Amino acid sequence: MESNFAPRRLLRLVGRLAVCASLACAVSAFADSLDERNELIHHFVTDFKANPLVADCAAHGNFIASTSSAFDHVEFPPASFDASHSAIEPWNDSFDEKKQRIKVDNVVTVEGQGMPKDGGSDPTPLKFRCGYVGSQMLAFGWNDPVPPLRARAEPRSTHATKGKHGAKTKASSGKSKTTSKSSTKSTKKSTKKH
Repeated sequence: MESNFAPRRLLRLVGRLAVCASLACAVSAFADSLDERNELIHHFVTDFKANPLVADCAAHGNFIASTSSAFDHVEFPPASFDASHSAIEPWNDSFDEKKQRIKVDNVVTVEGQGMPKDGGSDPTPLKFRCGYVGSQMLAFGWNDPVPPLRARAEPRSTHATKGKHGAKTKASSGKSKTTSKSSTKSTKKSTKKH
């Protein structure tokens, strides 16, 4: 009986070790990317004299662009941080009218050059837009040349609609006929109220 449980215990132990190892790798990768981001912000602030919010927006833009199928990374020359290529605008409104309707205090914009993954094409001019409350980024947008995948909506049928209690109704000249599967199987007529 005891020999039967030993392989199970060993398998559980190996499984737990594998989970711990994968979590450690994920935490390590997150820490590495966070360190890289912080180093990039530090580089922009110290070497290019960038405003910390502009540097933060640029570092975030670099990370997001590198997840795109089109770009390997973004290059930010020193001119990216001058007044003609970056800005901090007091906002006090929603970031945009789409999904990111969150209210932000400042909108930061910064321009960079998207370096293609294939290496052969010319760099693509990119513009990043970040919404901040204080020093915390709450919204982000950019001119991604690769459109996001959108879910297809099913077309709506206008022929029959479900009315009260799941019965189908058809509208015709102000009156509607409702059928219901009750024990009496009766047909009710009702007038539409305007």
